[in-house]
This record gives sequence, C-alpha cells and structure tokens, in this order.
Amino acid sequence: MWKFSTKRHSTLLLLPVLLSCLSVSCLDVVEAPCTNPAIRKEWRALSDAQKAQWIDAVKCLANLPHDPALVPTINPRDIPPVNTSSSYYDDFVYVHMDLNTIIHSTGLFLPWHRHYVHSYEVALREKCGYSGASPYWDWTQDSHDVEAATIFDSDPTTGLGLWGDRGQDYQVTTGGFSSSSTFKLSYPSPHPLRRNFTLQPFLGFPPVLGDVTVTANSTFTKEKIDGLVNGHVGDFKRFQMEFEWFMGSHSAVHLMFAGDMGGTCPGDAPSGCVGGPTFSANEPMFWLHHAMVDKVWYDWQLKSPANAVAFEGGSAPHLDHYDIYPTGGPPWLTLDSPMRGDGLFAEATIGQVLNTTAGTLCYVYA
Repeated sequence: MWKFSTKRHSTLLLLPVLLSCLSVSCLDVVEAPCTNPAIRKEWRALSDAQKAQWIDAVKCLANLPHDPALVPTINPRDIPPVNTSSSYYDDFVYVHMDLNTIIHSTGLFLPWHRHYVHSYEVALREKCGYSGASPYWDWTQDSHDVEAATIFDSDPTTGLGLWGDRGQDYQVTTGGFSSSSTFKLSYPSPHPLRRNFTLQPFLGFPPVLGDVTVTANSTFTKEKIDGLVNGHVGDFKRFQMEFEWFMGSHSAVHLMFAGDMGGTCPGDAPSGCVGGPTFSANEPMFWLHHAMVDKVWYDWQLKSPANAVAFEGGSAPHLDHYDIYPTGGPPWLTLDSPMRGDGLFAEATIGQVLNTTAGTLCYVYA
C-alpha cells in the first residue's frame, strides 16, 4: 500500500507517521509520499541569486492584477471590502484578513497556515517563475539582538530591508521592498510597507495575561523553542497553546514588527481602520515568519511518533476560556475537515497537510 521513498528526508517524515497511524483517515495522510521534496532553507543560507529571485517573484505577484476568483466567505465587519484595483499579492493578504476569525485560536491555526504558505509558494512558481522553495527566518539565531539582525539588509536587489523611517510613518526605505520600489500595498488603504521595531510589544495587554513587560525576543530564544519542540509529547493542544499564546513566540514576532506585520493602521488609513492580525500578511517577512512557525511544528512532529499526526481542535475560538480551548471549541474538526482558500487557491483537508512529504505537500526543512 505504501510507497517508501529512498530519500532520507521523506523517510524520516514517513516513519513516525506509519508508526502512529491506526485510522483510515490517518492512512490517507501517508498513502502517497513524494520522492523528491523541495528543501526549505533559512534565508541566510540562500545565495544572493536565490534571494533576488524570491524578492523579484514577490514583487511580481504585487504587480499582477486582482483575481476575481477571490470570493470572501466570512466577511468580517472590521475589514474593508475587496479592492478590485488591488494586486494578486493583495488577494493573498485579503484571504488572511477574511478568514482571520477562524484561523487563529482554533485547530486550523497550524494546518491552515501550512496550507497557506504552500499555496503562496505555488503561486510564486506558477505566476512568476520562481524555482525555489519557501525560505524561512530562524528567529532563534537573532534573539540576542533582533534590531541589528543580519537578516535585515539594505541591498536593493537581495535585501529584505531595514526598519522603517519614523519620520515617514515608519515606511521601509531600504531593500527590495522599499517605498521607492514597485512593491505597494492596498489594505487597509494604499500605502508602502511599514515596520516599527517594538521591543516590548505586550505593554498594552491586560496584566492578567502575564508579565506584560517581557521583551519580544525573550519568547523565541533557542532554549525556549527547543523546550517547545521537545515538550508536549503527543499533546497537540498544549503544543499549540504554548506556541500561539497571546504572549508567545508567534505573536511576539508579529507585534515586534508593529507596522504591517503587527497589523497597525498606516497614518493615512480611514478613520474606521481596526488593527490586529488581519492584514499582517502585507509584510513579506510574514512568509518567512510563518515558514519558521511551520518548521517548529515540523520539528515537533519529527520528535516523537506520538506527535507525527497528533491533532485536536475545534472550529470556534473561545478566548474567554483559552486555557480549556486553546485550539478552539465545538464544532470539532477532524482530519477530513476542509480548509478554505476563498476561491484564490484550492482547498485541502487537515489530514492532507499533516505530513509535509505526502498528501498535497512535498517539502522538508534544512
């Protein structure tokens, strides 16, 4: 029944899944493993040519027209309507905006974002000729001094840019996505990319959540992430709870950037603009961040056979009872539950993305 790969990475991924799968749905996850997975690498492991190609492909998406196939399915009241003069890149941002209330603090958080990054990678390839895999940013390498991290480079061809200019509404004026480049954003209103380094992003949070004075970088040290990956054996719910927690590493990276990654409203936004995680996919670093989020889950899955296809969650967030329902409450999700793409990209089931070298996926992390 199973086609075993001779590739080392595929075998490493497949073995724990085979050991832990007992149900028909689980067998579907591993029935057809791929044999030549793409290798996702940390940004700084890419050559200059590879960096330039990724940046060019992202800007290519930002210069393609809006796809009318995008049809919002949630339509939250706090986001603007679809801007038909926006770009194809903006369409990906809009999907994240539209589905925001069901893809965070529910069982969809990790599998949906895995599917989302994969679908974005497919778009880079099919629409813009990108030949690589999605890069990731290993923030643990920079936790000692994020503001001066080497991943932020001002080179206009190969650089991701530095922090924004405070005197220009925190616009990024350097790197491949600078305000002078062809990379522009449409949501919540037209503006250039913005970043505002914020070392203590939790200061406005209710003290009941914990020590709101902690620094963002203290949440994603190597020791913290190693503890996350090595802990919660077989317990998907508690693994996600620690990872996605309001003051955890996932949230900290978003809020540390403020600007577009943090979802704050630009200076010229309409008066009714509501900030938050809705339009955080505006920031190209979003894709490197969420590839790293996916890598941490991937690493946890590989740590134990009990983790490989562990899943537990519901489709409705319960923030008032987060300690009980950190992955959402009923209606409950299963491996057969579909994940939406709002018409922009194909749906997939949760079970189809539990293994990165089977189902709809074919990649590993270096």
